[in-house]
Amino acid sequence: MKVTCRFRIISIVVVIALTGFSQSWSQEPKGRMKGIDPTVVAHFIHAVIEADRTLYTTHVVERMQETGTVLSSERWETRNALPLPAQMLLLSGLRVKEKGLGFNYRLASLWPIYEKNGPRNDFEKIGLKAVEQNPDQPYTGVITNGNQEYFVAIYADRAISRACVNCHNTHVLSPKHDQKVGQVMGGLIISFPID
Repeated sequence: MKVTCRFRIISIVVVIALTGFSQSWSQEPKGRMKGIDPTVVAHFIHAVIEADRTLYTTHVVERMQETGTVLSSERWETRNALPLPAQMLLLSGLRVKEKGLGFNYRLASLWPIYEKNGPRNDFEKIGLKAVEQNPDQPYTGVITNGNQEYFVAIYADRAISRACVNCHNTHVLSPKHDQKVGQVMGGLIISFPID
């Protein structure tokens, strides 16, 4: 109940921020911009996603595994288990994408276990390298897809638990087997349309 209520409140705040941004970020007569800067909107979104993922990892997955109540597994659908934290984030990102708002987020890595989770273009590849070298600074820019411009922000994605590290280090398809807790494993890519 508390988690659902909290999620609804956070979702409403994100929707209001995005709506306010898309409606008010425009050119004023003297060349000044008004409204919420897209970098600030991306920081808001990142803060919510990072908080939800961290809380899911520590208060649900790790707690359930410690008590032996239920395990998390890559094959959670067939094993009566919880989705891994990265899977939960990817699933929620797909759910948001289905809404058709043009707002997307996903995890990506230069060393993905599955090819679909690698960089999709040069901007993402450069951004993932940048956040690996400087994890405290997101890599941002504007890209064009068709007639629409999108603000894109890539944030460093660190291994926040032993479960993250163990999965990547032991997975047969993983190209990297020396990950450590706290290390940058990839990036969280957030994009949304701008006028």
